[in-house]
Amino acid sequence: MMSWTAKHISTIFNRPNLTPNSLSWVLQQWRGIRVKVRNNNLEQALFLMQRKMQSSGMERLIKREQLHHIKNSEKRVLARKRLQCKIRSQELARKLKSILIKKVRGL
Repeated sequence: MMSWTAKHISTIFNRPNLTPNSLSWVLQQWRGIRVKVRNNNLEQALFLMQRKMQSSGMERLIKREQLHHIKNSEKRVLARKRLQCKIRSQELARKLKSILIKKVRGL
């Protein structure tokens, strides 16, 4: 039986759509965030840790892992917002495509 770390590492390297930057991001997520405390300055270390968490996306992952119950009305609101965002991005893509086609054709 493979150990947990071996399984996790094998899943990281078996993903076909990873670029070098995203691979380093996945490895950073797996390793966690490390901050050195210099000159016993805990405030500075906490500030650096907060900035690293925000830049690496760890903060969003933590918020996404909600442990409390979400009401059905909240679920509907979130689903509607996601749908509106998806529709908006599809409309934008459609507009950009038509603009590019016009430029290519020289209209």
